[in-house]
Amino acid sequence: MSAYVLILDDDADVATAAQLLLRRRYGKVATLCDPAGLPVLLAQGVPDVVLLDLNFTPGSIDGAEGLAVLDLLRSQAQPPAVIAMTAYADVPLAVEALKRGAGDFITKPWDNARLVAAIDQALARRAAMRGPATAAPDLMGESAAMRELKALIASVAPTEANVMVLGENGVGKELVARAIHALSRRAAGTLLAVDMGALPESTFESELFGHRKGSFTDAKADRAGRFQAARGGSLFLDEIGNMPLAAQAKLLTALERREVTPIGADKPEAIDVRIVSATNLDEARLFDPAVFRPDLLFRLNTIVIRVPPLRERREDIPLLLTHYLNLYALQYERPARNVSAAALDGLLRHDWPGNVRALRHACERAVILGQGTEFSLSDFGLGAGVATMDGGADFTAAPGVAAAASARGAPSGAVGSDMTLDALEREAIASALAQFNGNISHAAKSLGVSRAALYRKLGKHGI
Repeated sequence: MSAYVLILDDDADVATAAQLLLRRRYGKVATLCDPAGLPVLLAQGVPDVVLLDLNFTPGSIDGAEGLAVLDLLRSQAQPPAVIAMTAYADVPLAVEALKRGAGDFITKPWDNARLVAAIDQALARRAAMRGPATAAPDLMGESAAMRELKALIASVAPTEANVMVLGENGVGKELVARAIHALSRRAAGTLLAVDMGALPESTFESELFGHRKGSFTDAKADRAGRFQAARGGSLFLDEIGNMPLAAQAKLLTALERREVTPIGADKPEAIDVRIVSATNLDEARLFDPAVFRPDLLFRLNTIVIRVPPLRERREDIPLLLTHYLNLYALQYERPARNVSAAALDGLLRHDWPGNVRALRHACERAVILGQGTEFSLSDFGLGAGVATMDGGADFTAAPGVAAAASARGAPSGAVGSDMTLDALEREAIASALAQFNGNISHAAKSLGVSRAALYRKLGKHGI
């Protein structure tokens, strides 16, 4: 989802933690620790959502500073949605913020799913206030294939039918899900995304259906599951094809009964969500009962949307190049440059096994490393390999990176002479993330580093 989120908190660690969590989901996520700098920031552009701490001066507990900032934000011509952040003991203060115009509040330390759900709801409410959606703006392309895709989305979205989105890694399946939600009657509700392939089977029921305090060792408080958190909205079940068969049976039961029973609860709870699912499995494997339960498949695929790979809509490549090159030139404060005729020809001929995601990463690399007056094909790194990460982790030997390099047509370990060590490190991380569809745990394992180390590198390189 493309959105501008501002985190306004005097605790730099809290702000950075929220930024790392949110920026891969929303695009531009900025932090500000001193509200005195807010007027200058607002002059550069008003955020879509502001996460606002209510106390800034050490020892201050009355929230006067935060409420004054809230008044300033609400006075803008197109005010942002504001989510107040406060400690548990300050809930009455948060209620006062709601009376003054905040749309929601969260308590610190926050639950990640709750924070994301609050931002999604804020964005949906803001979009609804601007009028009904009539298009899918994040789905770029004017090819016949994309026009057909957008028309299908517009036709399907207003219904309550469950939708299954099929397509290769990187084609934009989540964007399709978000477009369906934005054009649906549930647009004012939450769209909650769940990576089903990353859910451990041992915590599957707790994550999706919730649990009660004391129901197991680490259950220190009641927790709503994803089905409850998305009530009234849509639930996007990504990588549905990676679910174990036992977990598929539990999901099927919930969908058939339209209710879930939290772990430790005595009674089931009714659910009210629309299901949009996605997988990169080819349809032959999807219809293999040893891989996916047919009865669950028929619950999920009332409508099937197939997202075309980039190689089947090459005429959209110039539009995508222009968009991403301009986006990263603005982000990294680099001069705007044209793509040479030879480079454009090479980019149009490339098969893009990583699809739009791979093209986006290539554009970011070109903006960062390109030195000429116009972009050459080598700037996009389609033939570049990977090297050793600082700190002793050999990314060249990592299987995920080797596969990504091979997919680009380069031998593992090949190093372009024009790349710095930092650039090579960034390239390796980007390749691993693309290889594992943004899954941090899998990417870290393939690179031979811990999740914490990878998060530090993500922050370092602004990924």
